Amino acid sequence: MSYSHLAEKVLSHQTLTREEARSILQAPLEDFQEVIEAALKIREHYHGRKVKLCLLQNTRSGLCPEDCHYCSQSAISKAKIEKYSLMGKAELLAAAHKAVEAGARRYCMVTSGRGPSDRDIEHLEDVVKGVKEKYPDLEICCSLGLMDFPKAKKLKEAGVGWVNHNLNTSERFYPEICQTHTYQDRVNTLHAVKEAGLSTCSGGIVGMGETDEDILDLAFAIQALDIDSIPINFLHPIGGTPLGQAEKLDPIKGLLTLSLFRFLNPHKEVRAAGGREFNLKDLQGFAIYPANSIFIEGYLTTPGQQALEARRMIEDMGFEVEEHPAEASC
Repeated sequence: MSYSHLAEKVLSHQTLTREEARSILQAPLEDFQEVIEAALKIREHYHGRKVKLCLLQNTRSGLCPEDCHYCSQSAISKAKIEKYSLMGKAELLAAAHKAVEAGARRYCMVTSGRGPSDRDIEHLEDVVKGVKEKYPDLEICCSLGLMDFPKAKKLKEAGVGWVNHNLNTSERFYPEICQTHTYQDRVNTLHAVKEAGLSTCSGGIVGMGETDEDILDLAFAIQALDIDSIPINFLHPIGGTPLGQAEKLDPIKGLLTLSLFRFLNPHKEVRAAGGREFNLKDLQGFAIYPANSIFIEGYLTTPGQQALEARRMIEDMGFEVEEHPAEASC
């Protein structure tokens, strides 16, 4: 299999077949370098060698009625985490300032729970307007659970640019990781987000016990939905959750998965997300060959790479941080 040939096919605006996509995901170890360099060729064509930094703020922690098996905040989790209700405006504005100071281009506010109440939306509308007033060029993403069109529209009008709602895995495997809502519920939220004129952010988690065919199903589903921003998470097993004893993901498999999503979504934003530090270890620098965006400063209930260390990694790999517009013009 010539992976560079597949890259040329993608760059000529052709979509890979499932068999070709499978060859990337299941590439033998001796082909890894060729795969990752072919993914880089596509990434460079559309995004150059810049890396966007994103910062997450867990805006409401725990207290969730859902039973997502991977999540430390779920109703069935026994993990010892900090639990708190929806943060106030001052706290969230301070977190936005932290994001800007860390060099993040995107600030992502995430709430636990099945979905936002009307009161939640009103509060976040006020917060977002405050953030945009102070930092007009800061991209804002919200991840609030299941949501309908009217609520998504209000977020759009307030200044939110993206809404995240991950599919997480294939439709076939979804009941194995969650029974309190369905895969289709998640797809419906993404349709509502699109209808409201917001950009979509949706990806998955690998390492939960899914098969390669499940990963392929997810990848082609994301492509079919024309998702704008695609975070790929790598399961970080948390004690007290049903997946707390899951086997660690092979780092090569994680990087091949990122490459698969780049091949199938050549001009989209692909992000190396949660668990990359835990799973990819010394190889995580190669994540930015296919991915053009990463998270910094930690995740919802797990730590992550600090901004300074991330910048050093990016520079050591021969890439550069995508600067805030105000900084770039100085």
